Amino acid sequence: MTNWVPDLTGSGPLYQRLADSIEADIDRGVIGAGAKLPPQRDLAYDIGATVGTIGRAYQLLRERGLVSGEVGRGTFVLGENIGVTKPEAPDTSVEGTRSVDAPKDKLRFDSTAAPDIGQGAIVADVLSRTAQDHPHEISSYTRDFPDRWYEAGARWLSRNAFRPTTDTIVPTLGTHAAVMAAIAALTTPGDYVAFEHLTYSQISRSAGLIGRRTALVASDDEGLDPADFERVCAQKHPRMIFLIPTAQNPTLVTLSPARREAIARVAREYNVILIEDDLYGHLTDDPTPLLAEFAPERTIIAGGLSKSVAAGLRGGWLSCPPAYRHRIRVAHKMMTGGMPFLLAEVNARLVLSGQAGEIRKRSIAEISARMSIVRESLAGFSFKSHDKVPFVWLTLPDPWLSGTFKNACLEHGVLIDDEDEFKAGRSERVFHGVRFGVSQPRRREDIAGGVAVIRRLLDEGRAGYDSFS
Repeated sequence: MTNWVPDLTGSGPLYQRLADSIEADIDRGVIGAGAKLPPQRDLAYDIGATVGTIGRAYQLLRERGLVSGEVGRGTFVLGENIGVTKPEAPDTSVEGTRSVDAPKDKLRFDSTAAPDIGQGAIVADVLSRTAQDHPHEISSYTRDFPDRWYEAGARWLSRNAFRPTTDTIVPTLGTHAAVMAAIAALTTPGDYVAFEHLTYSQISRSAGLIGRRTALVASDDEGLDPADFERVCAQKHPRMIFLIPTAQNPTLVTLSPARREAIARVAREYNVILIEDDLYGHLTDDPTPLLAEFAPERTIIAGGLSKSVAAGLRGGWLSCPPAYRHRIRVAHKMMTGGMPFLLAEVNARLVLSGQAGEIRKRSIAEISARMSIVRESLAGFSFKSHDKVPFVWLTLPDPWLSGTFKNACLEHGVLIDDEDEFKAGRSERVFHGVRFGVSQPRRREDIAGGVAVIRRLLDEGRAGYDSFS
């Protein structure tokens, strides 16, 4: 390498900025595979640093799997063909595999929003009374949050032994906005955020839009692998990890207490912030202690009303360590424009009056009835389901491929999601699975009809689908 000078702008320790600069130039191809990095003494002289600082930067690059050091020869950039995990470039694909506008006249098995059980009439009444009681607040911007909004969040996020206090609560425009506000507030562009290979991938795509990078962590049949999480932490030093510990989307795996404890230990050792999405956990009433109970000092828990009450209300809250609260609230305002009084007040009234809880019970009963239809129709095939969770993770029999099966269902009038919709980044793993939801269609008869289509395609195999027709 000749005439190469690292870009050391930014904040943080000099050795970390140097390592980040070298990594960025490797990603861009400025420093090619096999290139020899400058001798530590020479580079120290060029940038006015100590040899020890350069040594720490090179060691960090070795931990990230980017270089190898050979005694007497120097430090060399590793190539992709050596079997070393190379950091992924920021993902520029943000759309996913769903159409921006859903095709008309298709059964919507690609949504897990709360089922329509008549909650519209309840919401209409609360909306009307809110407008009558607070005409001035509705006509203006919301700058002061009343205490009842925090109390509603504390009440709704409470589950098992986890009981957040109001001074940890941030009201948000849904769970997605809550998670993204936390990422924006507590990480900086270029930071890694860790995800499972399969997860609610719209978070990773959204994080990519604001300059965060994705680090993938392996999972098995019991959920996220703590050992691989530790490996990723040692190599890529993520600032955060996004998790759905209970009824994971899309696999429906619930982490055991032992795994949660191990994840908390690794996060504590490597100073990683945990984001716990409990949207589906709030439906299951699973007794497993929340991740927030194992690491309360570093866990942000997010939840809302979309899966159990009404997705259109955009009701959400997060609970976080009090030291993070102000930054997250400001970030949420910057990213969303702020909380609208009407929605925040309606959501708080629904929760505090107990109406949200009653709607939730009725939604669960409807989901359970629909899941009974699914289990009966798909008997004999491999799938995962939960009585109270509105989606199914279906393992496809040979020779079906996930994307091909999704297209076959579309041709027969049913919208489902292939596995690529849930991949947080470019992954070499293939799962041969699809996810379909049962909460969006209005009638149970539609559920039976849609699942019958899925069953028929499974029975017929690919001979029942012509991709050229």
